[in-house]
Amino acid sequence: MVSDTPQTYYAAPGLMTDPGEYTAHFDRLPPDLPSLVKIVQGLMVHIFWAERYGLTLTEERKQEVNLRPVAKKLKRLLELDDRPLTEERPLDRRLVGNCRDFSVLLCAMLRHQGVPVRARAGFGAYFLPDHYEDHWVCEIWDTQLARWFLVDAQLDAFQQQALGIGFDTFDVPRDQFITGGKAWLIARREGADPARFGIFDMHGLAFIRGNVVRDFLALNKVEILPWDDWDWIAGSDQEAAADAEQIDRLADLLLAGDAVFPDVRALYENDNRLRVPPGWQP
Repeated sequence: MVSDTPQTYYAAPGLMTDPGEYTAHFDRLPPDLPSLVKIVQGLMVHIFWAERYGLTLTEERKQEVNLRPVAKKLKRLLELDDRPLTEERPLDRRLVGNCRDFSVLLCAMLRHQGVPVRARAGFGAYFLPDHYEDHWVCEIWDTQLARWFLVDAQLDAFQQQALGIGFDTFDVPRDQFITGGKAWLIARREGADPARFGIFDMHGLAFIRGNVVRDFLALNKVEILPWDDWDWIAGSDQEAAADAEQIDRLADLLLAGDAVFPDVRALYENDNRLRVPPGWQP
């Protein structure tokens, strides 16, 4: 039986967002969202944007993108530069990550401050023309307006200019970022071409299905890596089509809003296909 409200549940750290022994470093952070986003951007460099900033990454440094929990990220960050997190790092001393990591780190900071926030896995429409790029953002609860809003912590001023971003990255329009469940349903029911969803040479119905499950797990505070895969996250387009009706129901549930929050939690607790496999380590 789920007793938490969504706002209570998402205001507390989870498996990936608990800072652990590095909690004291979060105690010194400012409470306002713009400052926290700027801090995150000053601590990390996106693995696929590094060269555009003029930074060449070694293969060893690229492996930092595989660090799952925030506690391990903070450990590596402080190995690279042990100054307070509020101090912007030079590019070569920033942690290497991706969109998931920017989102999860911001989630961790906000949850430490008791702010309801969740990472969302889906697709951004603002990276390439006529394409939905694999992407993660944060969804934050606005107490005054009683609504969730999307924040893209990855898009600093440099990226916004390079991409020609014309919207507020602190309130990303819902047609510019769509969750995995929404992408699945518009491909299944509205005739959108599944090949338009993905990244690099990875795309199609199976890729979308993977992001439905990743988003479901994120809503249960288990923010896996974009390439973690098993069961429903892996497989071919043919296998995804065979499971389509079950994924339809999951996508519908994820789009039904906070009213079905107990059902999302109960499904995670009771359906082994939608849980991380036994022995999996964060």
